Amino acid sequence: MTIFQRIIDGEIPADKVFEDEEVLAFRDIQPQAPTHILVIPKKPIVSVAHADSGDQAVLGRLLLVAAEVARQEGLSEHGYRLVTNIGRGGGQRFDLLHVHVLGGRQMVWPPG
Repeated sequence: MTIFQRIIDGEIPADKVFEDEEVLAFRDIQPQAPTHILVIPKKPIVSVAHADSGDQAVLGRLLLVAAEVARQEGLSEHGYRLVTNIGRGGGQRFDLLHVHVLGGRQMVWPPG
């Protein structure tokens, strides 16, 4: 069982900022920016690379929730970054799709 599933199940506490039947958003415990929130699907999907056409609605929901969370956190005026990592080489540490909402500082390019 992934750490994210344990958060979804309530076994591990999280500072939740949004939750509905499909998606959960909570503050990252190791923030990489002043605002760092993770948005995860409650349906287990390893990554975007593992998603299929049946996941289209939840993938869209993830992005819409990420944008709403960014607005709620006051990030829209100055901008923010959405990131999802795919595979170990792409920086994915946990086998559950998640979108990072990062803001509150100037983002640089290229990242990493």
